[in-house]
Amino acid sequence: MKNSTSTSYHLDPLDKEIIYMLMDNAKSSLAFISKQVGISTTAVHQRIKKLEHAGVIENSISFLNPRKIGYKVVSYIGMFLDQPSHYNDVIKSLKEVNEVVEAHYTTGNYTIFLKVLCKDNDHLMEILNKLQKMKGVTRTETFISLEQGIYRQLKV
Repeated sequence: MKNSTSTSYHLDPLDKEIIYMLMDNAKSSLAFISKQVGISTTAVHQRIKKLEHAGVIENSISFLNPRKIGYKVVSYIGMFLDQPSHYNDVIKSLKEVNEVVEAHYTTGNYTIFLKVLCKDNDHLMEILNKLQKMKGVTRTETFISLEQGIYRQLKV
């Protein structure tokens, strides 16, 4: 994120249209977006750059379908730390585990809540063993996702 200020950014209807088109297909050309929203390609480009600079659009990426490349198990893992001071070290260690795709510092029962992708249950067990050996981790609690009923970005 280029501009990490905590102030909110006002989106006009044209900004929203451009964002929705990019959310549907980040590879949409400026010319295509221009035709759809009724402004020049230069104006579209300027608006996208403005949204990027403001941190509204953080990046343009293509998402892999994990199932298509063999990662069939989606799990959520709650981690308990013995001391909150271990948080930064644990996050640093988690960044080395490719299968950890999200990590959240949370309130409630868990110190850290993870989303982890694995090939199968044996692979998940290997990952759990790695996580449980990390300095500061006292225990974990695992939930396996059976189905993802909703997958979307926030509409504004």
